[in-house]
Amino acid sequence: MLKPPEEDAELLTQVQHGDDRAMAVLFDRYSKIVYSVSLRVLRDTASAEDVMQEIFMQIWRNPNSFVAAKGSLGGWLSVVARNRSIDTLRRKRPSEQVEELNLASVFNLAEESERNLMMEKARAAVVLLPLEQRKTLEMAFFDGLTHSEIAEMTGDALGTVKTRIRSGLLALRKALQA
Repeated sequence: MLKPPEEDAELLTQVQHGDDRAMAVLFDRYSKIVYSVSLRVLRDTASAEDVMQEIFMQIWRNPNSFVAAKGSLGGWLSVVARNRSIDTLRRKRPSEQVEELNLASVFNLAEESERNLMMEKARAAVVLLPLEQRKTLEMAFFDGLTHSEIAEMTGDALGTVKTRIRSGLLALRKALQA
C-alpha cells in the first residue's frame, strides 16, 4: 500500500492524464481543509466555497503546480487557500461610495457640538469667578451639599453662602448669554 504523499503524487499524475476519479479522490481528501482555512480567513461561506473551487480547478488545469519536494499536498493546499483567501479580501471593494454612505447615529451632532461649546463657555466663566464663589458653587452643585452644610463646613454665615451661590449663578448666566 502506498504512503499518503506517494499516493498524492500518484493521484496528481492521474489527474494530469485527465482522470476525473483521481481528482474526485483528491477533492474528497482535501476539500474540508481548504474550505475551513478559507472560511476562517473570509468569514463568509459563499466566498470560502468560491476559493475552494478556484483552487481545485487550478489543480485540475495544472496538477504540476504542486512540487512534492517542498512539502505535503495538504500543507501546500492550506497555504494556497490562506493566500487566495487573503487576496479575495483585498479585492473586495465597498459596494457604495464613501461620500454616498449614510451613517446612522443616535446622537444629534449639531446639538452635541452646541452643548460642547456651552460647556467650554461655562468652564471659562467658572474659572473667572472669585475663589469663594467658585468653591461654594462647587460644593453645592458637584458635592451635593445643602446651603446649611456648606455654611457648617466653611464656617461662613448661612446668608453669606446663599449670597455667594446667587451671585455666582448670576455671573455665570451673564457670561453664558454674552
